[in-house]
Amino acid sequence: MIKSMTGYGKESISENLRNYQIEIKSVNHRYLDISVKMPRALSYLEEEIKKLISEKLKRGKVDVFVTFENNSAEGKEIKINTEIAKIYIDELKKLAEQEAISANIEVTEISKYPDVLSIQNTQDEEQIKKEVLKATNTAVERLIQMRQAEGSKIAEDLLKRIQYIKQKIEKISKLSTGLIEEYVVKLENRIKEILVNQEIDESRLAQEVVIYADKCSIEEEVTRLDSHILQFEKLINSNEAIGKKLDFIIQEMNRETNTIGSKANNLDITNGVIDIKTELENIREQVQNIE
Repeated sequence: MIKSMTGYGKESISENLRNYQIEIKSVNHRYLDISVKMPRALSYLEEEIKKLISEKLKRGKVDVFVTFENNSAEGKEIKINTEIAKIYIDELKKLAEQEAISANIEVTEISKYPDVLSIQNTQDEEQIKKEVLKATNTAVERLIQMRQAEGSKIAEDLLKRIQYIKQKIEKISKLSTGLIEEYVVKLENRIKEILVNQEIDESRLAQEVVIYADKCSIEEEVTRLDSHILQFEKLINSNEAIGKKLDFIIQEMNRETNTIGSKANNLDITNGVIDIKTELENIREQVQNIE
């Protein structure tokens, strides 16, 4: 079943005191455009996240938001910068001698000065990668479920609209066929009025009918429209990314409908063409949201 391009998916997991939250939002877009916002500590995973999403989605503007909180002691090590600490101590001793004050220097006080202590993070990048991608995969699947649910509703609506168009085309085709018969009768009556007692040139009459029939015939346009409708219905029931294909079919149907409109010399046919074009525009708007 077809999928909408609008959706939302979220997943939160905790692994060994490491907390992750992945949010994915998607809206309409001509192509697949993925944007990832994440903590600097996880920036090395941006391309991996994009790759995973691109394997599952074909179109849409996709925004990914990654939250990461690492409360685990794994991979964390406190480092003391002894050189900086010595400089602080030496300078404090000089100050104490100059000002004749006690140089009672506590190590805990020295540790509070800038750059004396630092926490080095040697986190297991491969393990974190597995955890992030696991959460991302679940979030994407939930996004897809929402896109499928909305796509199902869109498909139902589109099939109703395309059936309405099909009925209108059938009606217009019947009206067009009747026009030729009407034209023959009107033409004969008109010629009789002009010629009065003279005989009608049957060959000339037949020629005029053929010219008129060729001029106003919409048989080819109706045949192509029927073919487009059949393709449309097949695509609706496929599992492909069909948004662009449906958009092309709607353009072609508009083209054929316009041609019928230009040939129409009957008010009912003109009104039918207007109804079809209105419905095609409604379908086109819906198609813009299909993957």
